[in-house]
Amino acid sequence: MPMRVIAGEFRHRKLVYPENNKDIRPTKDRIREAIFSSFGDISGMSFLDLYAGCGSMGIEAISRGASYATFVDCNSESISYIRKNIESLNINNKTEVLKMFDEVALAKFKNESRQFDIIYIDPPYESDRYDFALNYIFNNDLVKENGIVVIEANRKIDINPLWSNKIKEYHYGEITLTTLRK
Repeated sequence: MPMRVIAGEFRHRKLVYPENNKDIRPTKDRIREAIFSSFGDISGMSFLDLYAGCGSMGIEAISRGASYATFVDCNSESISYIRKNIESLNINNKTEVLKMFDEVALAKFKNESRQFDIIYIDPPYESDRYDFALNYIFNNDLVKENGIVVIEANRKIDINPLWSNKIKEYHYGEITLTTLRK
């Protein structure tokens, strides 16, 4: 099934992804639409697509006006698809693609004192990376004040109430999206 950018500058443009690789799971169109609709105007914001897969979330952010998107994934095939999608849209100047493990990338951002307006966390569903990523992001101030963190999971994720305010939790079949605001 073809995947497309939902809205914004690149609306209806096709994105490529490996349809036969169960380890790379693009966020479904209706979930992307719901998430971005809940954000409102994201013009000028920075976006971190952590565990980026084919990059659909960060590309959607750029299409909707984000000034910059950083894509992080440790899978070589994912990185290849992210780069193909970025090239096809000619948005190299608004993106950064990092082939790194999450802990290396997050430590890099900490060392560079980088913060993001929006962080999207979507590791492989059966992984144990949710707690690590959330702890690191909030304990090291990687999300800006009033910034948003969205977690996509196939189960309920425990959220430390000291980190942030839970804005909303959405359910789409087996998928749970949790939105937090710092």
